[in-house]
This record gives sequence, C-alpha cells and structure tokens, in this order.
Amino acid sequence: MTGLWRIPHLWQRLDVTLRDLPLGLLLLALSLVPAFHGHGTQIGGVADRPFDSLGLLAAVLQCLPLALRRRWPALSLALVASGFALDQLSGYHLYAGTAMPIALMSAGAHLHRHRIAAVLAASAAYVALAFALSRVGTGETPAEWVMFYAALGLAWGIGAWLRSTRAREAEYRRRVAEDTRRAERTRIARELHDVVTHHVTAMVVQTEAARHLTARPDLLDETLGTVTDTGRRAMGDLRHLLDVLDPGHTAPSSAEGLRVLVERTRRAGQPVEFTEEGEPAAPRGGAHLVAHRVVQEALTNALKHARGSRTTVHVGHRPGEITVDVGTDRSAAPGAPPGGGRGLAGLRERVESLGGDFAAGARGDGGFAVRARIPAGAPAGGPG
Repeated sequence: MTGLWRIPHLWQRLDVTLRDLPLGLLLLALSLVPAFHGHGTQIGGVADRPFDSLGLLAAVLQCLPLALRRRWPALSLALVASGFALDQLSGYHLYAGTAMPIALMSAGAHLHRHRIAAVLAASAAYVALAFALSRVGTGETPAEWVMFYAALGLAWGIGAWLRSTRAREAEYRRRVAEDTRRAERTRIARELHDVVTHHVTAMVVQTEAARHLTARPDLLDETLGTVTDTGRRAMGDLRHLLDVLDPGHTAPSSAEGLRVLVERTRRAGQPVEFTEEGEPAAPRGGAHLVAHRVVQEALTNALKHARGSRTTVHVGHRPGEITVDVGTDRSAAPGAPPGGGRGLAGLRERVESLGGDFAAGARGDGGFAVRARIPAGAPAGGPG
C-alpha cells in the first residue's frame, strides 16, 4: 500500500517526454485495430485505401510526436501535421487523426516564441492541403473547409486559453509570495523594534544615571549591574527572536510576564504603578502578545521621553477583550531623544489587524496616554 502512494510522485519525476508518450502510444494502438480503419477523420472526399506500410508511417507520424508536444511543441505540430496530410491524401482516414487537434491545443498552450508565425504557417499549410485534397478527391464546399478550419482553430484557442490561465495563476502566486515576503520583513522589523528598543533604552537611561553616581560607589555598582543584566536579557531575547516570530508563539501575556516587564522598567529608574483587573484568560491567538507589546512600547517611550515621570499601567481582562491603558504625567522630558513614531504606528497596525482600537496622544493635563482595546480569541498570527 505504501508503494502505491509513491506512484504519483515517481510519475511526476519522469521527464515530460516520457509522461506524454503513453497518449501517443494509445492512439497508435487504436489506429492499428482493423475495426477502426477508415473510421477516423475524413476531409477532401479521398477514396478509402486499405491499410499498408505507408498507412503505418502516417499513423506513426501522427501519434508518436505527441511525446514532444510540451517539450518541443512546434516540432510536434509539424510532424503530426505531416502525418495528417499523408493520411488524408492517401485515403487511410486513420483514428490517429485525433492527434491533430491535440497537437494544435498543445502548441497553443506551450509554444512560447513565434506564436503568430506558427499560426500563419499552419494556416498556409491548411490552404495547401485543401488545394491538394480538392485535386485528389472530390473536395469540400467552401463552408465545410471553413468549418473544419474553425474546429482546428478552436483547438489552438483552447490551448492559448490554458496558457493565459497558467500565466495569470503564476502571476498571482508571484504576487502572493512577494506580499508574504514583504509582510514577513515588516513583522521581523516590528519584533526587532519591540525586543531591542526596550532593552537598549533602559541601558542608555541606566548608563546616564551612573555618570552621576561616582560619589556613591554602592549605587554605582548596583546601577552598572542592572545595565549588565539588561544587556544579557537583550542578548537572550535576540537569541529567541525566531521563537517570537513563530505565528504559534505566545509571548509573555500573563500577569507575571507584565509584572516582570514593569519591574525591569522600575529598575531603570522609572516610577511605575501597575494594576490589573479581571482574570487573564487562557492565551489564545495573538491578543496576549499584542497586549504585552503595547505595554512594552509604552514603557519604552516613557523611559525615553518622560524619564522620572510617574507612569501608570492598567490592564483589564474582560470577556472577549483585553484593555490596556498606560499614561505618564508629562509628555516629554527636556533633552529626550526624538522618536520616529515607528513603534506606535506598528502597534496601531497590530491592534487594528485584530479588530481592536488603538489611540496614543497627549492628555489634557500635559501627560501622554496610550490606550488599546484588543479582542481576545483572535486567530493566531494576527498581529503579523
């Protein structure tokens, strides 16, 4: 049973010529059956002729070149057309004549260059064949010649339609792949921003504070130890970045994870008050990851732009949603480094991709607030 499952895979690994050969062999076998002699395609009114060695040649020319119909479609069509002409002019009227529309359809689908020239050459060959058949046989009426030409043209048209369909599908797959790569690059940039910026900002703030503690060796040693710990955490986060990028990964989303984040910010010198309302539900999808990122980005901005200012973090767990509210008593500290706004813009995209609401801006009392409502139970990978 296991071997049977491998047959399609092994078949696809064969050269396309070998995969197309069985169709030609089948038509050739049917053409050799005496009961089918004289019952194939017939145009031009040429009298029937008994099957002989010349008829075998006509059958072979029409059937076996079908093995080349995808590898060399122009050559296949030329050989099949030659066999078809020999068949009709000699009066064999073999079942192998079925190969003619197949070769035309394959040429329409797989011929990449000189397509117009191929159509013109085939049309000229048809006119020459019609003239020769009219001399050898009783001929056909003009309407019948046109009708048969239209039938052959339909076979080419079907192949051309298949070709255009494949081209549209290939272009669609290319666009999807390109969009996927672009989305993944954006996602990686967001994760790098979230993971690195928070730690680096804390290290910068702690290092600047250490410059004023030279007279307090005990506090200086503690501050430098905190800088070292922060650097180690940043290195650990970078090592696990691929895990963070996994769509099924659930970043720290529990109260414990948020409390660790708040405690790190406090150790960097930022006074933070943390409150949580409700019981966290079991992590599902990307909502908890996004909530964690909102708190992380808001605390990072507080360290950069409102250092030393009282900061409040409130996280609410309600049925079907998580709410996050982070505020500082002032919007910017003197001499604070300018921000590019990329972090908040990325958070807005993350939250809104889950169907939530996001707002960030100055408060009336001069402070700054970040608020988010994140629907829980969103599909995994939503924030990507």
